[in-house]
Amino acid sequence: MGIGGVKVKVFPVDEVTSRAGHPECDPAELGLRADKVETIWTAAERMYRTGLYPGIGLCVRRNGKVLIDRAIGHTRGNGIDDPPGTALRLATPDSLWNLFSASKLVTAMLIHLLDERRLLHLDDPVCEYIPEFGTHGKEWITLRHVLTHRAGIPTVPPEHANASLLANPDSVMELLNDSKPIWRPGRRFGYHALTGGFVLAEVLRRVTGKSVQDFLRDEVSKKLGLAHFRYGLRPEDLDKVALNSFTGLPLLPPASTVFRKAIGVDYRQAIVESNSPDFLTGVVPAGNIITTAEQASRFMEMILRGGELEGKRIFESRTVARAVAEQVFFELDATIGIPVRYSLGFMLGHKGISIFGRHSARAFGHMGFTNVLMWADPERDISACIMTNGKPFVAPGSLRWLGLIDAIAKHCPRDYGRG
Repeated sequence: MGIGGVKVKVFPVDEVTSRAGHPECDPAELGLRADKVETIWTAAERMYRTGLYPGIGLCVRRNGKVLIDRAIGHTRGNGIDDPPGTALRLATPDSLWNLFSASKLVTAMLIHLLDERRLLHLDDPVCEYIPEFGTHGKEWITLRHVLTHRAGIPTVPPEHANASLLANPDSVMELLNDSKPIWRPGRRFGYHALTGGFVLAEVLRRVTGKSVQDFLRDEVSKKLGLAHFRYGLRPEDLDKVALNSFTGLPLLPPASTVFRKAIGVDYRQAIVESNSPDFLTGVVPAGNIITTAEQASRFMEMILRGGELEGKRIFESRTVARAVAEQVFFELDATIGIPVRYSLGFMLGHKGISIFGRHSARAFGHMGFTNVLMWADPERDISACIMTNGKPFVAPGSLRWLGLIDAIAKHCPRDYGRG
C-alpha cells in the first residue's frame, strides 16, 4: 500500500473506453458545445486514472436526450477483492452495477404509488399493516417516519448483520418486530441504511399481495422498458454484475465507528459481503437494485418529467412533487453525523455545494455505497447516473468523483429547457 492507499492497475484510457451502441445526441441540439461534453468525459477519465475505480459507468441525459453514455475500465478482474483467476471484463454501457443505497429512492416511489392509489396513507402507523411490528413503542412509527429516516430503528443488531441475513427478509422483519427504537419515533433524524427498506417492502406485500420485486417489475420496469432494473440478480446472471473492491486508505476511527454504526459491519466486510451470492441474489429493498447507468438515468428522467416518460405515465405529477419536497431541513444526521437535506425518499441538493455539484438547490437523487449516484436537476434539465465498483471511503484522489459531478453541473448550465 502506497501513500495513496490501495489502488488497481490503470490501463490506457483508449483501450478501456466503451460507448453505447446508440449514438449520443449532438450537443448543439441541447445548447452545449461539443468540447464541453468532452470536458465532462475528461473528468471521468481523471477519476479512472486515480486507480481507485476499476470501472466507471456514466450516463447523462439533457432535455430527455442521451448526452453521454459511456464506460471506462473493467467490471471484473482488476479488483483486489476479485476471486483469484477472475478474467478481465471490460466495462461497457450495458454492464450491470449495484445501485446500493440509491435503491432507496426507487422503493420509496413504490410506496408513494400505493398512496396515490389510496391503498395506504403516509401518516398511517406501520403496525396498521404489520401488527406484530407494533411492540416496544414502535406502534407510533408511521410510514412517513420510515421514509424520512425518523423511525428510530436505523440498524439490525450487529451480531446478526451479514449477507445471509439480508437475503432473508422474513428473518430481518422478525428482528425488527422484536427490536426497541433507540430514540422516540419522529424525534430525531438518523440514516436507516437497510432497515427501512425491509419495513416498506413488507408493508407493500401486505397491501398488494405482491412481492416488492414483482411490484417493481409490473408497475415500473416493464412499462419503462427497463430490462435490467430489479432487486438483485437471477442466479444465472451472477457472473454479469460488476464486482466491488476496496481501494484507498484503511478506514480508521472515528469514521470506522460511524460506518459500523450505520451498516452494522466494518467497511472491508461490507465490500466482501456486497459480492456474495446471498446478497447479489437476495432482495434488499434499500440496497441492491442492479441495473445499467443508462436505465437508472432513464428512471430519473421519468421522475424529472413528473412521472411520465415517452407517453407512459408511472406516477401522477403531484405524487412526484410530494416525493421530492423537503422534509429534513439540513438537519444533523444522528447516525452519520453530518447535516443533510432529505425528502420522502430522496437526498436533496443545496444552493452552495452538495453531492449533486455546485448551485444544485433543486436537484434530487440518492447516493449509493460509496461513489454511486443517480440524480436529476430540473434547473439544468438533466438526469444522470454514475456507477463505480471501486470503494474508497477516503484517499488522495477520491475527490475526483466530486470533480466529475461538478463538471456535469458546470457544463450543463442552469435555466435550460424546463428550468
